[in-house]
Amino acid sequence: MGKVRVKQVRSQIRRPQDQKRTLEALGLRKMNQVVEHDATPTILGMINKVKHLVSVEEI
Repeated sequence: MGKVRVKQVRSQIRRPQDQKRTLEALGLRKMNQVVEHDATPTILGMINKVKHLVSVEEI
């Protein structure tokens, strides 16, 4: 199982509540904040939901 590095690159202001909650569940609360997660199907699905707000790179 690989790891992914997720960085928030766009603001969550004026986004639907479910997208805000997804960012918070990923551990992203501020712009340019970076978190690392295991590349599980659950995490990848969450990233896919907010892919327009984050950048992703594999580690």
